[in-house]
Amino acid sequence: MAVIGVALLGLASACGAPIAGSDQRASNAPTMVSLNPCLDAILVEVAKPEQILALSHYSRDPSSSSIPQDVARAFAVTGGTAEEVFALNPDIVLASTFIAPPAKAAFERLGLRIETFGSPVTIEESAGQIRAVADLVGGDPDALIGDIERSVGGTDQPAISTLLWQPGQIVPGGRTLIAELLDRNDFTSHSQKMGLEQADHVTLERILSDPPQLLLVAGSSAGQTHPLLRDLKETRVETLDPQLLYCGGRTIVAAQERLDAIRTEIAE
Repeated sequence: MAVIGVALLGLASACGAPIAGSDQRASNAPTMVSLNPCLDAILVEVAKPEQILALSHYSRDPSSSSIPQDVARAFAVTGGTAEEVFALNPDIVLASTFIAPPAKAAFERLGLRIETFGSPVTIEESAGQIRAVADLVGGDPDALIGDIERSVGGTDQPAISTLLWQPGQIVPGGRTLIAELLDRNDFTSHSQKMGLEQADHVTLERILSDPPQLLLVAGSSAGQTHPLLRDLKETRVETLDPQLLYCGGRTIVAAQERLDAIRTEIAE
């Protein structure tokens, strides 16, 4: 892998071609390549466009992107290989803490600085992650954090027993971003009442036997689309886009907007 990288660098130098990102470095603005869709979504809000050499290929896929497709198409993307990233010559590579160790080692052997971030499980952690990314790029985190804080002020609504049925028919644990949002909006955890924990599987039969007041369906398995769900007379069934479950940043605002809409629909 290192040999390939050195060859790429040598080829660029021999041809007299400028290394990608050199103009930005000349102005002391660090350049970035992101390998994670959640980090993509933060980067496009806190960095200048010319600092972003590439986003992850996930952001070009509507099923995995956390940013609008017109925004994603404005930037190059990579498949995340060391060869692709090295050819762009970024100052910093942003990646998930779950990056495969061999991939991380390859980037480091090529002399690339890699900064990794976990998945925030609270709104406060998400704000901290936004500040950290903004600090790396020399950007301003305040606009995005301000939007999040204004959107999640909390409610004083009647409590509604709610079960969030995620892809794979599993439920979230109590220490997740979506669980905090549900709690802030007085959607109390029915799965916790049932004694379920993070990623526990819930069958259709169990929901039918112990239904919540509100069932949020964020998956499309056979159980989650079964006609029997329409027979739950005392349960309101609503959908929740799975893309609202996993990222912090602007996704928090979108998730809150969806919960506000559900609250409004229930009140009508």
